[in-house]
Amino acid sequence: MTYEHILVETPVEGVGVVRLNRPQALNALNNALMRELHAALTAFDNDPAIGCMVVTGSDKAFAAGADIKEMLGISPTQIYMTDSVSENFAFRYRKPIIAAVSGFALGGGCELALACDMVVASETAVFGQPEINLGILPGGGGTQRLTRAVGKALAMEIMLTDRRLSAQEALHYGIVNRVYPADSYFDEAIKLASKVASLSQVAVRLTKDAVNQAFETSLHEGIELEKRNFWLAFASEDKHEGMSAFAEKRKPVWKHK
Repeated sequence: MTYEHILVETPVEGVGVVRLNRPQALNALNNALMRELHAALTAFDNDPAIGCMVVTGSDKAFAAGADIKEMLGISPTQIYMTDSVSENFAFRYRKPIIAAVSGFALGGGCELALACDMVVASETAVFGQPEINLGILPGGGGTQRLTRAVGKALAMEIMLTDRRLSAQEALHYGIVNRVYPADSYFDEAIKLASKVASLSQVAVRLTKDAVNQAFETSLHEGIELEKRNFWLAFASEDKHEGMSAFAEKRKPVWKHK
């Protein structure tokens, strides 16, 4: 498939990369780009050779926000009937996604990073939700995911006063997993993705599913789901291989079954 607004590559075995590519607009997220992003992620998600995905932008901007020019003419009815904004950030992929973030991650860009499972940032990364300056509020999950990540008080300050978080602050508050220099953050994200891709895809998917449920269910329901996924893992060939390899003191050879 040919893309206009993204670049797609597989730099190392098991890792699929989608790079946002609207440099003239600091990777502002319009509907065309988001459709391409989802198409590429869906292709990787369905590819048995891929175990982990990375979403990134440029060193200057991961994504500086939504495309305001495109949004300017949208009516409430159009938003309601298409639900394009919230659906764009409803990531329902089975495989883990790592956001490799440098420069601006504002508005929709911040929400895109939050929709991913892990975030590796460069020292230049800046996170924020400046929608209040436009007379609106985050519409891609920011009020929910950011609040779950940093807590109510700080989330209110970020969204009501346009406070920006540096990469180190984002690391401190749990938005970011790791921070690296601008010339190495992407390579480090690939290393992390490669590590995930080298593991049993069965166990990785079941783990991702269980962790995500921690944000969407009660403790009792989450533990019940974890228990079901734990039992399911015991039915996999990878469980037998992993435990056998441990007992035999050798490296496991995953079958992803």
